[in-house]
Amino acid sequence: MRLPSPKLTKYITHRPTPKQRLFLLLHNYREAFYGGAAGGGKSDSLLMAALQYVDVPGYAALLLRRTYADLSLPGALMDRADQWLQGTDAHWNGQEKTWTFPSGATVTFGYLENEKDKYRYQGSELQFVGFDELTQFSESQYRYLFSRLRRLKNSEVPIRMRAASNPGGLGHEWVKQRFIVEGKKNGRVFVPARLVDNPHLDQVEYRQSLEALDAVTRAQLLAGDWDAKTGGLMFKREWFEIVETSPERARRVRYWDLASTEAKAGKDPDFTSGCRLAEADGIFYIEDMQHFRGSPGTVEKRVRQTAELDGKAVPIQMEQEGGASGVNTIDHYARRVLTGFAFYGDKKTGSKIEMARPVSAAAEKGNIKLVRGNWIGPFLDELEAFPLGAHDDQVDALSGSFNKLAGAKTFSVGFF
Repeated sequence: MRLPSPKLTKYITHRPTPKQRLFLLLHNYREAFYGGAAGGGKSDSLLMAALQYVDVPGYAALLLRRTYADLSLPGALMDRADQWLQGTDAHWNGQEKTWTFPSGATVTFGYLENEKDKYRYQGSELQFVGFDELTQFSESQYRYLFSRLRRLKNSEVPIRMRAASNPGGLGHEWVKQRFIVEGKKNGRVFVPARLVDNPHLDQVEYRQSLEALDAVTRAQLLAGDWDAKTGGLMFKREWFEIVETSPERARRVRYWDLASTEAKAGKDPDFTSGCRLAEADGIFYIEDMQHFRGSPGTVEKRVRQTAELDGKAVPIQMEQEGGASGVNTIDHYARRVLTGFAFYGDKKTGSKIEMARPVSAAAEKGNIKLVRGNWIGPFLDELEAFPLGAHDDQVDALSGSFNKLAGAKTFSVGFF
């Protein structure tokens, strides 16, 4: 590849490979993604890109991994930066996890282990953000960091969002969609890199290590195959057929997983979710999924309104938290919110994963259908991420309703 030389500084100690040079030359593109097979030099590419403008006063870069442990592993980003920058005129602040350069420019290392961790950077002003192993992050974490990218008027430093990753991981689908499927038409550059693109690595030995992996992981890491995936850990979206209607004569229940919290800046609270499930001849139909946040009063009004729309023939169950507060909540809803409806509290006895296992088994057999509605997309996203996703409220509501209908062949009110 005959490419011009990218801007480099004395702190970049490795000679960029041709693919890395291309990645470093993309100054006119706000978004760029370097990825594909393992061993393609992804982490080095991100570190080089972050160091390109550390000779400019006021420049600030942030490099991210999902956890602090990921950052600090041998050979990971912080370790590589230490190898490159120790003995130079750059200064390391261990408490802030920041390298400061004579120009006053900084390169900081951070992590986003939980969804709400993105708000840690709410006050930051950055010209470069780099995500290492992007498929380990949620799309909302990635998109939020765009709000931190800014520069002074008349500055020549480019604003850059950069990322690198292999296929696979919880974020596989959104990363593939953003960069592989939609990237070109939206001005997002994807630079594919393979093991053969990195002459600094013992390719024969590394290839032998990758050959020992399962077929899907091997295809992802050795070939950089974005179409090879295992799907969700407990649920796969292709298990759920979407239908237009459910049988009129069916047993039904509405099950609520309650949370009375409004969304606020810097927080990512749980949702209130209510699943209406129907069963006929051993087939289960998710007819509706309520999924929202709100104050306690807002939640109560929505629960009551939903009950009115469902009708009194549909029994209502609600997860009962342990202790006196759980008893009081059920009593309050029975006497003041859902008066006149068949309403019951439900004490959970197992973990979320244990409660979801029967649902997963039924879904894999094709015995759970989805009645078409605009709730389906977010619902399937949460199911595929379970149990490692940021939220599981809809999964809990589905598990509760399924276990009620599947475990009780006689239900006191409103079968049909």
